[in-house]
Amino acid sequence: MAIKRRQMLISILPGELIEVALIKDHTLDEYYVEMLSTHKIKRNIYKGVIHNIDTSLQAAFVNYGDKKNGFLQIDEIHPDYYTSDLRPQKGQKFPPIQRVLKPGQEILVQIVKEPTENKGAFLTTYLTLPGRYLVLTPGKEQVAISRKIEDDEERQRLKMVINEFKLEPGLGVIVRTVSEGQNKTNLFRDLQFLTRLWKDIKKKAMEESAPCLIYEEKDLAFRAIRDYLTSDVKHIWVDNKDVARKLEEYVNLVFPRRKNMVKCYLCDEIDLFDKFHIKDQIKKIFDRRVKLPSGGEIVIDQTEALTAIDINSAKVSGESSFKDMAYKTNLEATKEIANQLRLRDIGGQIVIDFIEMKDKKYAREVEKQLKTYLKNDKARTSVGKISKFGLLEIVRQKMGSSAISSIYKECPKCKGMGHVVSIEWRAAQVLKNIHKQISKQDSPNPLEYILEKELCLYLLNNKKQTLIDMEKKYHKKILIEEI
Repeated sequence: MAIKRRQMLISILPGELIEVALIKDHTLDEYYVEMLSTHKIKRNIYKGVIHNIDTSLQAAFVNYGDKKNGFLQIDEIHPDYYTSDLRPQKGQKFPPIQRVLKPGQEILVQIVKEPTENKGAFLTTYLTLPGRYLVLTPGKEQVAISRKIEDDEERQRLKMVINEFKLEPGLGVIVRTVSEGQNKTNLFRDLQFLTRLWKDIKKKAMEESAPCLIYEEKDLAFRAIRDYLTSDVKHIWVDNKDVARKLEEYVNLVFPRRKNMVKCYLCDEIDLFDKFHIKDQIKKIFDRRVKLPSGGEIVIDQTEALTAIDINSAKVSGESSFKDMAYKTNLEATKEIANQLRLRDIGGQIVIDFIEMKDKKYAREVEKQLKTYLKNDKARTSVGKISKFGLLEIVRQKMGSSAISSIYKECPKCKGMGHVVSIEWRAAQVLKNIHKQISKQDSPNPLEYILEKELCLYLLNNKKQTLIDMEKKYHKKILIEEI
């Protein structure tokens, strides 16, 4: 089946897993996954209580009902929550947090960043409520237009439309990219929905006791329609009857003129992703190495501080051939890098090591090509220039939809290093410890060591003579036993 427009595929395993894929011509364009067992709280709104204030960090720790208190910096606190009219000191943007907040104070917060094993969630009091076309910003009286909308006339039109709606005091709006070309009716309908939602949140916040959940973000199936559905999507295929029915109701509100957009796919023999031939493409998202058409490859390594992307070329001989090959491989890599950053949702600082190009014209072309491909990315990106060492830096906004972070966890053996200690080294450390113990005059005889099976067998098979020599030297027995 030839696909002229994009298709959205939503696969559901009830109570366990939601997967969303956007494809074009059988090529995976976007992929999102949500494991329902690992409950996500990003964008949830809570009524919390300030537990304590850290003056050195200029931050408050807020009890919002989770195991760990959330972290709230002074720049994320709306002035409406200040307990006094104290102004910032000269040369500072904000007043001292200890002078404007107090422990026990109730506060409405939204999760910006999920909590981790070591840190609590990152919080803000500047709430955002995303709709289909608009994002409502209570507490920020603004009309902001998405930077992805580049046409000046369209930006002015959208701003005029929003100003005609006469927002309620204290409310602001961010116009999303999908609003481009939308009529006044659709935008107004979305604004009405968000305004009603905000009134419900305020009402619940007044009635409920802190700490408690006030608003819960929708699951991935709903967010896919709200955040990822664009006008170029022809059909939405859903492999769950109940979910398909609920999504159809919402899609009919968003696209009232496009009936039968949602298709329920129920087939026991062929999986939804198999039908559209994308399973192998999804598997590649988790590979460290990604092949390029000319035979080269990109290698992606994520560290604590940044993501490093190395470009390896195919074999070539001759100086002129190498120049052409380097340029061609680097150009191919720009497309794949932009694709992988989006599919893997790699955020933060990214450093790309391009194959050396001495011709500056080639380097500028590669930079230009990369920026062109990154325009299709929903995340905000900032792209630097290729240095004389062939390195280029990118800073990318993390969208919080990484399939890798949802599926993989840190290796308990290597702790993310990608290497484990060799059996030879571990055995040497045991022998060193045995020698230290057996050489003591008051050491027990026999000297017992209980080790894991692998290490035990290695010592008895490969280091038996060393153990025998120690026994003879110190006239004591050594017993190596398995756990």
